[in-house]
Amino acid sequence: MIPSTTSRKQPIPYDRIAYRRRNRIERMFSRLEDFRRVATRYDKLARNFLAGAILAATVAWWLI
Repeated sequence: MIPSTTSRKQPIPYDRIAYRRRNRIERMFSRLEDFRRVATRYDKLARNFLAGAILAATVAWWLI
C-alpha cells in the first residue's frame, strides 16, 4: 500500500485513494496521542475513555 521510491526501475502498483485515506487516519491517531489522557488511558470506565477520545478528536479536528 505504500508507494515505491522514484529510483525503483519497476514501480510497484498501489491504490492512491486508499493510501490517502490511510494516511489521514494515521495522522488523526497521532494527533489523538498528543492528548496524554487518551494516550495513557487514565480513565477506568469505557464510557469516560470514549468521551475523552471524542473530545480530543473534536479539538484536533477543529484545530486542523
